Amino acid sequence: MNIIQINGTNLPDIFFQSVYKTIEVGRNFVIDRGSYEGQIRKEFDFVVLHAKCPHIGELIPKLNPALNLPDPVAEGYLDGYLPYLMTGEEKPGEAYTYGQRICSANADIIWRYTDFGLCLDELHELPENIQWCDEYGINRINQMELMIWTYKHKGYRNNQMIMQVGQPSDMSLKDPPCLRHIDTRIQDGQLHFFPYFRSWDLWGGLPANLAAIESMRQYCAKEIGLPIAGEIVATSKGLHLYDYVIPLAEAVRGKTSEEFRQEALI
Repeated sequence: MNIIQINGTNLPDIFFQSVYKTIEVGRNFVIDRGSYEGQIRKEFDFVVLHAKCPHIGELIPKLNPALNLPDPVAEGYLDGYLPYLMTGEEKPGEAYTYGQRICSANADIIWRYTDFGLCLDELHELPENIQWCDEYGINRINQMELMIWTYKHKGYRNNQMIMQVGQPSDMSLKDPPCLRHIDTRIQDGQLHFFPYFRSWDLWGGLPANLAAIESMRQYCAKEIGLPIAGEIVATSKGLHLYDYVIPLAEAVRGKTSEEFRQEALI
């Protein structure tokens, strides 16, 4: 396997470097099952994306206006997307949202398979914004607020604060969540996030996902009492460009329509 590491400053830097690198070294991958079955995409075997200053500059990448191409993420999209990561909001017919898995997790399922004697003694201390019973009588847990509460009240030095999205039943879904977890760590007085994506659309997904995750990271840092500075180290064994996006990616890299035409004649 070819393990790729991309080091950048902010999120747009990570996006553009990833686009260039995927075109250069990504492998053609035919989709046997899942979204866009039968199509070809260009994909990394495994990638590590290290954004050292994700809080600096724009969170969403902007294309060169001279290209006359739409930006990967539309203006204002992030405002509507954030509730899907940072709240339990969901619409009728949705099998899941990231926010529902993170911020409104079904605690009854957790307790069903857990010996309560093995759980943390502090559970009875948790305020209602972390652990509550909803209108249907289902016990809920907000993993994001639990992470904040734990760092504030129990100290920074632990490796347990990982917000889980994936669950075993996802293997039976037609389109399971791409984001599987967001691990966290406080190091050198800063809050760092470590998201993992099983599959990740580089053009349409990565910019919105990382911008929302960075917004979450900044919110959590402020709530804990830390500066907003911190790093994101994202990993994926399925970061890819779909074939229909490759001409856009090539245009971003500077390839002209004439070069495309010449290649087609070869």
